[in-house]
Amino acid sequence: MVSSGTPKPKSRLLNWWDSLTPLSRALAIALAAPLTVLNAWAFSSIFSYFRSLLVVLIVASLFAFLLNYPVSWLQKRGTPRTQAAIVVFLLALLGVLVLAVTLLPLAIAQAQQLVVRLPEWFDSGQRQLVMLDQRLTDMGLPVSLDGIIVQINDRLKSQLQSIAGKALNLTLDLAVFTVAKLIDVLLTFISIFYLLQHGDEVWENIVGWLPTRIQEPFSNTLRLSFQNYFLGQIISSTCMAVGLTSIFWVLKVPFGLLFGLTIGFMALVPFGGSVGIAIVTFLVGLRDIGTAAQVLAVALIVQQIVENGIAPRVLGSVTGLNPFWVFVAILTGARVGGFLGVVVAVPTAVMVREALDAIRSTRKNVEIILNDSEHHDSSYYTPSGSSQIPPGEMLETTPAPTETVSPQS
Repeated sequence: MVSSGTPKPKSRLLNWWDSLTPLSRALAIALAAPLTVLNAWAFSSIFSYFRSLLVVLIVASLFAFLLNYPVSWLQKRGTPRTQAAIVVFLLALLGVLVLAVTLLPLAIAQAQQLVVRLPEWFDSGQRQLVMLDQRLTDMGLPVSLDGIIVQINDRLKSQLQSIAGKALNLTLDLAVFTVAKLIDVLLTFISIFYLLQHGDEVWENIVGWLPTRIQEPFSNTLRLSFQNYFLGQIISSTCMAVGLTSIFWVLKVPFGLLFGLTIGFMALVPFGGSVGIAIVTFLVGLRDIGTAAQVLAVALIVQQIVENGIAPRVLGSVTGLNPFWVFVAILTGARVGGFLGVVVAVPTAVMVREALDAIRSTRKNVEIILNDSEHHDSSYYTPSGSSQIPPGEMLETTPAPTETVSPQS
């Protein structure tokens, strides 16, 4: 049976685009490109002006989004929404305070000790390069590392002076943070608690500005992209931090807690774990090449287990983005919003991809409907004023001719 409904007409935008010549389309794209860049620059300027407020709202929204899952779990088991929000918020706040009191002071102490020992590690790294250069000379290889050693030594000294200056101003920076950012921190906690209670109402008011037919798909796509991405990244980073810190402690790697937490924290961002492993391996290699080889091997093994076992193919199966576009999204997010932009860059890119896929699929569906309609109209002909009946139905409804048998003579 062929549907008797009329095909949906193309939208005005599609009709306008199809009516353009190739040259006109190229000119339209050339005109749209600078307008897109101008809009991006305007958005970046607006974000910079309202940066403090937007950071508070975005951070509060992300934490409220993640904490909403235990709240919903308690609510399904009969706990009122308000009580569930209070319990989850207090437990999360308690967990943050415990980490801040236990791990944070130890990590800061190890960071200060690392800054003090960096000159010794730089000298050790220079001596290892000199020994390597001597071995290459004894082997008769035409390789000289003298120039590289001098350049590395000069750069490391300048970087060491910069790090030492920042370490000396650590107390002052903490004091400035306490005075300038205390209000933002309080507003963030208040916003998290409010969104846990009334987040659904706020979201409905925001989505209500969109066309009715895309409200539900937009909400579902946004929720799934952020949910899968952030839950996957948090699981990966937590497992990386716990696993590497424990193994570094067993192997007696210097500053194992600091290095393990650093790699785990950087793993929150795509490709951040690999960058953290490279940095830690380089720093440990300045002190001892053998220990650095152990650190590199262990870190790579743990990373592969976490990414392919515990949280398998987080960026491939969850986001569906090519690694190249993930990298482009991260660079764009870093340029626009700094670290916070890096955090939300990938799920935002997923939203853009889903929107483009929806537009493309809509256009393909319209073309398929129109092509089927044209093929259907040309497959049979009926006189004017008669009903259009497909040939298949005509065969089914037309009675078969009755065979007449003449009597035998």
